Amino acid sequence: QVQLVESGGGLVQPGGSLRLSCAASGSFFSINDMGWYRQAPGKERDLVASITAGGNTSYADSVKGRFTISRDNIKNTMSLQMNSLKSEDTAVYYCHAYIRTSILTRIERWGRGTLVTVSS
Repeated sequence: QVQLVESGGGLVQPGGSLRLSCAASGSFFSINDMGWYRQAPGKERDLVASITAGGNTSYADSVKGRFTISRDNIKNTMSLQMNSLKSEDTAVYYCHAYIRTSILTRIERWGRGTLVTVSS
């Protein structure tokens, strides 16, 4: 069973930093696009940042210049470095990936989420 597991959430003061990590486990061929989404209370789940297998990145306008997404294709991990955090960054953050289990088969996986709370 292919799984994604997030870690690194917690409580941080405004202006602070936090680093989220996501690790893929199980049996698979390769990982294609990966991304971080977040969902604040009462709101929809939105894309925060994404990264291709080749390392091309994109960011939501609200986090550009503050967040940095990266991945390690050898360790099958992805990270999100979050700096200059604001109260509006408070949300549950989810790891997402498209994973090839064979040459012909691609599946979609979500992590269970990790809570980030930005508050003084």
